[in-house]
Amino acid sequence: MHKHHSALGLATTLSTGITGYEIAKQRPVQAVTLVRPHAAARAARFFTEKFPGRTMYAVKANPSPDLLRVLWDAGVTHYDVASIGEVRLLSRTLPGATLCLMHPVKAEEVIREAYHEHGVRVFSLDSLEELDKIVRATGGAEDLTLCVRLQVSSDYSKLSLGAKFGASGADVKPLLMATRQVADSLGVCFHVGSQAMTPDAYAFAMDRVRAAIVEAGVVVDVVDVGGGFPSHYPGMEPPALERYFDTIHRAFENLPISYSAELWAEPGRALCAEYSSVVVRVEKRRGNELYINDGAYGALFDAAHLGWRFPVTLLREPDSRAKEMAFSFYGPTCDDLDRMAGPFHLPADVQAGDYLEIGMLGAYGSAMRTAFNGFGSDETVVVEDEPMVSMYTEAAPRVAANVVKL
Repeated sequence: MHKHHSALGLATTLSTGITGYEIAKQRPVQAVTLVRPHAAARAARFFTEKFPGRTMYAVKANPSPDLLRVLWDAGVTHYDVASIGEVRLLSRTLPGATLCLMHPVKAEEVIREAYHEHGVRVFSLDSLEELDKIVRATGGAEDLTLCVRLQVSSDYSKLSLGAKFGASGADVKPLLMATRQVADSLGVCFHVGSQAMTPDAYAFAMDRVRAAIVEAGVVVDVVDVGGGFPSHYPGMEPPALERYFDTIHRAFENLPISYSAELWAEPGRALCAEYSSVVVRVEKRRGNELYINDGAYGALFDAAHLGWRFPVTLLREPDSRAKEMAFSFYGPTCDDLDRMAGPFHLPADVQAGDYLEIGMLGAYGSAMRTAFNGFGSDETVVVEDEPMVSMYTEAAPRVAANVVKL
């Protein structure tokens, strides 16, 4: 991994072929990932200091070992893992971390290895069948924290996570009662969906938690509000995170729960979105379509398949004075699906050979990468400048000589 001061500095050295590291002999053919450890550390400190409970990082958002170490150093000690692969990764990378296996449907062999070999004591479930698996796989262990996942609405979030998992209706009461009988600590958890755009998403979910606890008449030791905490993207400007925290805290204080009950959260996107971006080269322009060297099978999966818009800037010195216009992108593969509709706003004179930075790709960008069609790059550079936008600073979105403001 190399270090550079800024995206512009990287683009300038790449375009001239003069670099302090070897990306290519002359011009970079493949995309280059920029990482900003200071941005991830700032996000982690924000959560650990201001969220009124325990912060667990949802590893699926970005499982980079370097990022995991940054979050650990910034105070995140608990990690939401979903697979035995993630359990093993965390055990190797952060042997002192507390792992919580929060996937509600797991192979019995996974539960067994997680418990007996990696010290996992926290498990999520949403059915009596899953509860039976956990009991069998752990040998009837008496030191378990078991979190029953409830199905809640994703209506207030950009991406729904309410269809696949979660107990609902008449199943909730018997599941809570049965889990209480075998759990050392009983938890209730939920997920409001990814990129929740209003704190009300959590308020309504907590109402569902209250009703479930009252109906089952059980003592609850943990309330886990899951993830969904938002980041900034073009067209998605959420309220301040403090408002989410305040709403959650008020709802938690009014729940009929144990006096010593704990409040947990599982931020993923919110901790890592600002961690990385990607520098790409324009290989061809066709009207308002730009052919770039990363795409749907690389860091831009969400842009292609979910229509997600990411901030984008032209890295050129001197900066362009052309009026901006809307572009769409094609990625490097031979697949027509390798298209990002955008719109992505850039100066109208952008052309082949220009470099672009596409921001806010720390969440899911790296995790979704493939080497389909032989394209892809592991080249990573540490930079010290600020991300294009931030939920954690009072500064305006980054505007410099090389940046076109969206």
